[in-house]
Amino acid sequence: MFELVQAGGWLMLPIILASVVAVAIIAERFWTLRRKRIFPKGLVSAIIKLQRQGELNGEQIEGIRNSSVLGRVLAAGLTNMEHSREIMKESIEETGRQAILELERFLNALGTIASITPLLGLLGTVIGMIKVFSVITTQGVGDPGVLAGGISEALVTTAAGLAVAIPSLMFYRYFRAHVDELALEMEDEALRMVEVLKGDREAESGPEPVL
Repeated sequence: MFELVQAGGWLMLPIILASVVAVAIIAERFWTLRRKRIFPKGLVSAIIKLQRQGELNGEQIEGIRNSSVLGRVLAAGLTNMEHSREIMKESIEETGRQAILELERFLNALGTIASITPLLGLLGTVIGMIKVFSVITTQGVGDPGVLAGGISEALVTTAAGLAVAIPSLMFYRYFRAHVDELALEMEDEALRMVEVLKGDREAESGPEPVL
């Protein structure tokens, strides 16, 4: 492995660094974007039950806010429960936008890694081929061993760049789709809560989380 890195030249260093950062982002996003952390089951049903029992006070709302990302979005609407439906929705939408930004954290960096590592590999290819042609110009093509260094650098950096870029792009697309799915589900749950609390919709039974 060290021989391959050495053969790739100095451009292998930023490629390796990018791979380490990409792995760290992927691991962190898998941990952070767990569904049970973002979207606990039965939260809206539990909120509606508390409200109908007259137990939905400030302390309960604070507990809901701290329970999950969805809880933070719903709590924004609950703090304006005495106001109109439009005000509740506006507060939920504002907090929801902030929540989505949190869910998308580091994804731009992962997308950037997926974009630049093939270019770093291509740059290594160009540098390697320049070395090859420089050797040919000065020494000819009589000794293949003299050309091996430049050719090796060209091939290794290209392969390394693609090896980092391909999984980075796959996980970037996956996390983007996952965040979009979570955003839609949070929007549906928040709308259901507002409609039920404002009397436009009947509550649906479901599992109740521990708040």
